[in-house]
Amino acid sequence: MTGLTVISAGIQTTIQDLEGRTGLWDVGVPPSGAFDEFTFALVNAAVGNSWSAAGLECVVRGPVLTVSTDRQVCVGGAATRATIDGRPLRPGTVVWLRAGSVLDVGPLDGPGFRGYVAVQGGLDVPRVLGSRSTFILGGFGGLEGRPLADGDVVPLGRLGNQSAPADVTALLPELASDWALRVIPGPHGAPTHLTFEGVEALFGETWTVDHRVDRTGVRLVGATPGWAREDGGEAGLHPSNLHDSAYPVGGIMLSGDTPVIVGKDGPSLGGFVVPAVVIGADRWILGQLRPGDSVRLVPTTPEAAAEAMQHRRAVLASLHEQPRLETVSTTAARPLELEAYDADGTSPAYTIRRSGDRHLLVEAGPAELDLRIRVWIHLLAQALRNDRPDGVTEIVEGVRSLLVQVDDARLGLDTLAKHLAVLAGGLADPATVTVPAREVSLPIAFDHPEAHEAMRRYAASVRPDAPWCPDNVEFIRRVNDLTDRADVFDVVAAATYLVVGLGDVYLGAPVAVPIDPRHRLVTTKYNPARTWTPQNAVGIGGIYLCIYGMEGPGGYQLVGRTLPVWRLPGLAEEQRDEQPWLLRQFDRIRFHPVSAEELAQQRADIKAGRADLVTRPATFSVAEVNQLEAEAAGEIATLRAQRRAAFDAERQRWVS
Repeated sequence: MTGLTVISAGIQTTIQDLEGRTGLWDVGVPPSGAFDEFTFALVNAAVGNSWSAAGLECVVRGPVLTVSTDRQVCVGGAATRATIDGRPLRPGTVVWLRAGSVLDVGPLDGPGFRGYVAVQGGLDVPRVLGSRSTFILGGFGGLEGRPLADGDVVPLGRLGNQSAPADVTALLPELASDWALRVIPGPHGAPTHLTFEGVEALFGETWTVDHRVDRTGVRLVGATPGWAREDGGEAGLHPSNLHDSAYPVGGIMLSGDTPVIVGKDGPSLGGFVVPAVVIGADRWILGQLRPGDSVRLVPTTPEAAAEAMQHRRAVLASLHEQPRLETVSTTAARPLELEAYDADGTSPAYTIRRSGDRHLLVEAGPAELDLRIRVWIHLLAQALRNDRPDGVTEIVEGVRSLLVQVDDARLGLDTLAKHLAVLAGGLADPATVTVPAREVSLPIAFDHPEAHEAMRRYAASVRPDAPWCPDNVEFIRRVNDLTDRADVFDVVAAATYLVVGLGDVYLGAPVAVPIDPRHRLVTTKYNPARTWTPQNAVGIGGIYLCIYGMEGPGGYQLVGRTLPVWRLPGLAEEQRDEQPWLLRQFDRIRFHPVSAEELAQQRADIKAGRADLVTRPATFSVAEVNQLEAEAAGEIATLRAQRRAAFDAERQRWVS
């Protein structure tokens, strides 16, 4: 086999390609791909590779490599101390790596954080879900879904149809430790979520990159946001909390009081305010932000963002030097709607706003849970899937929102907004629609040891004084005015949960809400979020329940653990396109308690393919909910008032 041998793997060296995975954001599969996509594209083009070729990304300390056959190589990014057989290798320069020679990418000690290695012919690992990119948290892509290890041999692609090599030294972007990130304000902002002064402060602050910076996201340290409201209502106790809505890569979500820029391995769906989105032409910077770096968020216009991206494409197309662009300032307020309609007949009021320069966000109805609105959003998403303009790359349903991503080289956001408005005008009355679904029976081990381990780690290393420490279940009991901890478990076991979103914290993870309002426990999300959550932990945030699809960060209050909701098929050629997410929109979930030992056996059976989820056909309709709410109106109103009072009392305890 013609291969690239890893003598020393360095720190988290992974295989990535340029585009990553597309079309799966709606079920929580992040795009992955090179974090500094501009540098990666340049070094790949330098050795004559196609845009789809895979290369290496490394951080902190690069790998030491050799090849079994002569190949041209190029390094870039923070790999400024690379050598071949001890001789310096200048970033952007194409050189021959002769068979048996040693490429040492060296330390990546700044400026910049990530280095890249392109090898002529690319790296020939299997495509998983359409991409060769490694998604470490999900355990797939690249080489067995993991960082490279000492002794690995990575197959090299065949040579043929290569372009001529090119020296891209002069084109590589300049690295720094003090950065200006151009952003488009919104889709959330003043005066609904933040004050006008709070938004101005967000853009006036010089932020520091936190030590917790990785491919999932970049946390920023600085001033506390200036909130315009006391809480998020049913979405949670903190004013940052929203009814779950999809994030764009580069979106700056306020996780509690902490800004986090969503990375290439970030979550697709969550419940936090997004006051700004990094423009596409500056997204490469996110991959080079190093702990301790300074960052300013500079508002710019969609027109300036489009101009910057046009220049970027011109660089890659012609490999001529990119001209420097001046930043165009704009108002820091929430941007005006591209389309806005009042409620009319069976249609709710809705707005369509930019979410950066590659996404539109449709938001419908008031900021509260309304399952009629949720069905309307689903109907709009289905209409767009059936009448999909060329250039639409992702369609992600939220609770009361729809995020649509485009390839802005093929489709303009103004054009798409008008198309969405036309589709919205032709939708059926959601109150009359019956949605096909399934009833899914899931075991749950309440008080699972792994859930308590997550709570322990959080209290030990993040925020020991948080009101949900040391016991999330006790916090849920208190904030919902229940008598005993066991009452929390009884409510969860009695409820029928309706799946209203997929990909909430990755990989097919459902966000679900009890159909019966009497079962809607209210909590808040962690602030700041956890850094570790066990796979398939079950948590509650606001009125929503989530089953975590994989290990990773999270913010819901944990009550137990259940079965996998994601099962990636084997990598045999005939299996690679099978659907790995096990739940669907509008599935009805019922939990039945089991012991931790019983759950362990059932989890093993699901993972091994010896068993599957227990399901039966079902439907969902708004009429069902309306009837239930009419029959129990008095009891529902009493419980809501009781929980709201407990909610307010808990918030007051925080203040005092």
